[in-house]
Amino acid sequence: MPMQAKKPKGTRKGYTTGACAAAATKAAVLGLITGEVPAQVETLLPNGTQVLFAVTEANCDAKHAHAVVIKDAGDDPDCTHKAHLTADVQLLPVATEPKIQLFGGDGVGTITMRGLGLEVGSAAINPVPRNNILANIHAIATELLQKHSLAVTISVPDGEKMALKTLNSRLGIVGGISILGTTGIVHPYSTAAFRASVVQGVEVAANRGLDTIVLTTGGRTEKFTIKTLPDLDSASFVQMGDFLGPALDSANKTSIKHIIIGGMVGKLTKIAQGETITHARRNVVNTDLLAEIARSIGVAENICAEISQAETARYAGERMQELGLNNEFYQALARKVVTTLSTRYPQRFSFSILVCDFEGQQLAHYQELLNE
Repeated sequence: MPMQAKKPKGTRKGYTTGACAAAATKAAVLGLITGEVPAQVETLLPNGTQVLFAVTEANCDAKHAHAVVIKDAGDDPDCTHKAHLTADVQLLPVATEPKIQLFGGDGVGTITMRGLGLEVGSAAINPVPRNNILANIHAIATELLQKHSLAVTISVPDGEKMALKTLNSRLGIVGGISILGTTGIVHPYSTAAFRASVVQGVEVAANRGLDTIVLTTGGRTEKFTIKTLPDLDSASFVQMGDFLGPALDSANKTSIKHIIIGGMVGKLTKIAQGETITHARRNVVNTDLLAEIARSIGVAENICAEISQAETARYAGERMQELGLNNEFYQALARKVVTTLSTRYPQRFSFSILVCDFEGQQLAHYQELLNE
């Protein structure tokens, strides 16, 4: 588990399954290079920071290395807290392409449905963790990879049991958990401390005399909105996580007039359907609503039916991209978000919605001004 000082309850961050998998992999590869798996390893996270992780169950020989990093989820524990993220790295005798082959082992799920941004039949190792694992290998194994290839298998003992406490089966992920994480860090989004920090962020903006705040759901959307809105004061940007309701209720007590929300299809759909706390462990995405939005822009009924029956909002986005209807669809979704929020706060705010994809590229910008 990572080496970090003890912090007050409710504020201690943790690390994602992806970050822990990358750390275990790096430790195992170091074992192949040096002949000994280290007891701790410094790993580059997707957000660019370096973190020291403790390594357990370490062993290696000339052709194989094994390392485990135990996940610490901080003050936002979920079913994967204390999971043993395990990396087994096999040295292949001949350099082949690709030089690094990444597999999912026991306890890592397999993708069986579209809509998750991963190929059907592949291991449920999301793109950011996958790239982070590869980056950490390349950082230390340049010479090794000139002569050899590596087979990396990520496994999670009891991962199949952990997955029973998630939505994985509904999403078509079978046999285990997903290896997740976009920054490598788990912030305590579900704690009172994080909720208080969201409220404080809104109050700081108002106290500085600003009339606009930008609410984002996470690190990627915040980065996207900052890039899109470079002229706004930095205090205008508030990473609200899942706490839309507390953020808007706080803004309602101040002089804030303009609300800009940056988000991706899943969170925006939850907002459109009336959710003010958008955590994944709460209500599921209303895919019937997405089908209705698709229908409103002229999408064929059979595709609308598929969207309605899907388990993820991302599936709808993938179908719209295939049809060349991205802008129309996301404009309609953003309009629905504004309609929902305007009903909750009538004649109180003007709303703008910035929609981005999972790579942080803009898909739509919808604005509705307040009639004063």
